[in-house]
Amino acid sequence: MRFHTKDCTAIITGASSGLGVEFARQLAPEARALILVARRLEALEAVKTDLISAHPNLRVEVVAADLATDAGRADLLAWVAGSPLGKDLNLLINNAGLGDYGTVASATAERLRAQIEVNITAVVLLSHALLPHLRRDPEAPAGILNVSSLASMAPMPDLAVYAASKAFVTSFSEALNIELAAEHIVVSYVCPGPTPTNFSQTAKRPDGSDTDREGQGLLRVPVAQVVGSALDGLRAGSSCVFPGAGVSVAGPLFRIMPRFLMRLILRRRFERRTL
Repeated sequence: MRFHTKDCTAIITGASSGLGVEFARQLAPEARALILVARRLEALEAVKTDLISAHPNLRVEVVAADLATDAGRADLLAWVAGSPLGKDLNLLINNAGLGDYGTVASATAERLRAQIEVNITAVVLLSHALLPHLRRDPEAPAGILNVSSLASMAPMPDLAVYAASKAFVTSFSEALNIELAAEHIVVSYVCPGPTPTNFSQTAKRPDGSDTDREGQGLLRVPVAQVVGSALDGLRAGSSCVFPGAGVSVAGPLFRIMPRFLMRLILRRRFERRTL
């Protein structure tokens, strides 16, 4: 199956910055309507203004909701149920994500819980709740695009919960891809490597603690390339997208690497960081 982005009506979570804004920008020239979701209403309104300025015929709606909470997720679902766009919806982009640089032992329980709620719970519950709203037929499949990470391919000390949560997204997406094929829904996921967004700034601890960035330059991919590759993969019906040459090599390599070798590499990397 192939997904057609022309005249789509899409929900994009985490749409106030980074990959979310870029998804909106790249879909805007051919979309019918975009529903932008994030916590910060002011930032969403700014994105909306820019999109409509460039594409006057595009309908853009914004929903301020904290997807780390039951209340925030309920607000979004209530908006969809009460809006005429809910009947036209045919694309869900689960882009919102949260990370935390540092060990599990040194993290706060609130930060650990927030990662699980945004990266896992929101992806599952929104996908489940919005399935009945996704308009599709054999000639025009609906689409779900989940933003995973190259980190989903390996356990990552100092980023343990984030990497594990993205491993969940990868596995969940693979299963949905099979389950929903008969219902004419294309499910894809993208696994970017290090990407120049606000992620690193929000993942840092209040004391400025950072992660080991050695070798990241080889895997870094511009935001526009990540999003373009993800949308091209969705259009082609690809289940998994590794954007960029370095990530295209590293992703499959991590998948087949013997676990003992991966442990050795990651242990040495972590020990070097803690010296």
